[in-house]
Amino acid sequence: MPTQERLRVITTASDGVDVRAYDEGSGPSIVVLGPGLDDGTGWRKVATRLVDRYRVIRVHRRQYRTDLGNDAPCAVADEVRDTLAIHAVVGSPALLVGHSSGGVVALETMVAAPAAFAGAVIYEPPIRIDGVLGGEPLTRAEAALAAGKPGAALTIFLRDIGKLPPALARMASVVALSRKYRALIPRQLHDVRAIDDLGVRLDAYAEITTLIVLLGGERSPAHLGARLGALATCLPQAERIVVKRMGHDGNLKAPADIARVVGDLADTVLPSV
Repeated sequence: MPTQERLRVITTASDGVDVRAYDEGSGPSIVVLGPGLDDGTGWRKVATRLVDRYRVIRVHRRQYRTDLGNDAPCAVADEVRDTLAIHAVVGSPALLVGHSSGGVVALETMVAAPAAFAGAVIYEPPIRIDGVLGGEPLTRAEAALAAGKPGAALTIFLRDIGKLPPALARMASVVALSRKYRALIPRQLHDVRAIDDLGVRLDAYAEITTLIVLLGGERSPAHLGARLGALATCLPQAERIVVKRMGHDGNLKAPADIARVVGDLADTVLPSV
């Protein structure tokens, strides 16, 4: 039976920072690294469809921890450190799931520790494949935020970096009016900078031999499909799945479809329960 959702400290990373997650269910482990603007709760609907067979650990990513303060935005390497600390607790075999920027962290984790996870589902990671991810739009978004305009900053991010249609970007930026998301907007911009700091990593990802499912949505922005395509070309063991009528927010709007993809890979690479 699913356990009651509760954020708790799972372990401590090698630099002394505690690692927090929603830890539910029992059985072989699935570790979920959610997208930007997420505090670990965004994959709840997907997790509830898996916890009858698996232990699902939804990480509250360090990049989006408001309790850690704004002064020192973390690098992707810091979040890799946290993910490996969780793996040290749950052990092998385990399945890694990464969504959007969480997918970038998942890929970097598999580069850092190739044998740590038995497989991975990577959902539309905004990896760099040529130029920078943020560039001039990120500079404008940071300026808007510094001017006390978080809604404008988020609109710029969604429209000019995320490539959402302008009207949809403006509608989505309404979330900036809530206290929860207002605190996460600076971290979203930090997240983009952290990905840009990585550079183009396709050669490193080509060394990952783990079985990886590359998940995309039929309705997602085209640039995310292009990034998935570049990954599909370079990864030795990759299966690409595109879910019809799904976009980049499938964890919220198509959780059954995503749970099916994750569950199918888990059934393949993890021990039967």
